[in-house]
Amino acid sequence: MKKIGFIDYYLAEWHADNYPAWIEEVSKKIGLDYKVAYAWAEREDSLAYPGRSSSDWCRERGIELCATIGEVCEKADCIIILAPSHSEKHLGYAEQALVCGKPTYIDKTFAPDYEVAKKIFELSEKYNAPFFSTSALRYAEELQGLEGAEQLIITGGGSNLPEYAVHQIEMAVKLLGTNPTALKLEKQGAQRVVRVKFEGGKVATMNYSPSLPFTVTASSSDMEEYREIKSDFFLHLMADIINFFETGERSFEGEETLAAMKIRGTLISAEEKADEWLPIR
Repeated sequence: MKKIGFIDYYLAEWHADNYPAWIEEVSKKIGLDYKVAYAWAEREDSLAYPGRSSSDWCRERGIELCATIGEVCEKADCIIILAPSHSEKHLGYAEQALVCGKPTYIDKTFAPDYEVAKKIFELSEKYNAPFFSTSALRYAEELQGLEGAEQLIITGGGSNLPEYAVHQIEMAVKLLGTNPTALKLEKQGAQRVVRVKFEGGKVATMNYSPSLPFTVTASSSDMEEYREIKSDFFLHLMADIINFFETGERSFEGEETLAAMKIRGTLISAEEKADEWLPIR
C-alpha cells in the first residue's frame, strides 16, 4: 500500500472530506492501492464548517493526525497539499513539503499570483521534487474533441470569482494554449464577463455568476459545439493524481499552470479597472 499525507489549513473542508474515498475507489479500479494515512492541519477549527475540528476529522476516518508537516512528509509516500480556499498558504506549505523530494499534488487554486507560482516551481527544481496542480475541470470529458477551437464561451459559478475563476481559466488554457496576451473584465451586478485574448487571434469569453453551471461552447472555422459539463471530472482528477504518484510525470506541461496563474492575477487586478484591456504578463 502507498500512503498519502494530507497538508491542509483545516481538515474539515469539502475537498479533504471527499478525496480519501475517491482515491481509494479510483486506485482499486486501476489495480493499485493508495490510501490517505496521515494528515496535518495548521488550524484545529474549521472555517468552512464551524464546530468541526481537524482532530475529529482524523478520528472519524482512522487517519493519523501528525504534529508537523515534516512528520507527514517523513511517514507518507506521497503528499497532497490542500487548502483549496487559501492559496496564500501554498508557498509556505510547499517550502516545507517539497524539500522531502516526494511526489506532491497541490490543490487548486495553485497560488495567489504568478510570482508565487514561479517560486513554487523553483522549489520543485531545487529539491528535485515532482509536483503538479490543476483544476478538476481540466478532466471534464466534454472538453474532448475541442482542441482545435479558436473561440470559447465558458460559463461557471461558485461562491466568489477569485477562487472559482480557476475552473474556467483552466479549461481555456487547455484548449487555447499557454500564450494569453490581454484581458478585459465587465461587471453586470454579481455577474462578470471576462474576455481573454490569446496569441494567434484566439479568444475565450468567460461568464461568471454564482449560480451558473459549467458549460463550454467552442467554435472555429469548421466547428461549433455546445456542451454542459456533467462528467465525473473529480474522479478523472483522482486517476491522474494516482498515475502521477506512480510515475512522477505530469500529464500536461507546467507552463499551462503558470499561464493560468497569469490570467487569474490579471483578472483579479481587473476588478479595479473594469472595461479596460489589461496586458497579461
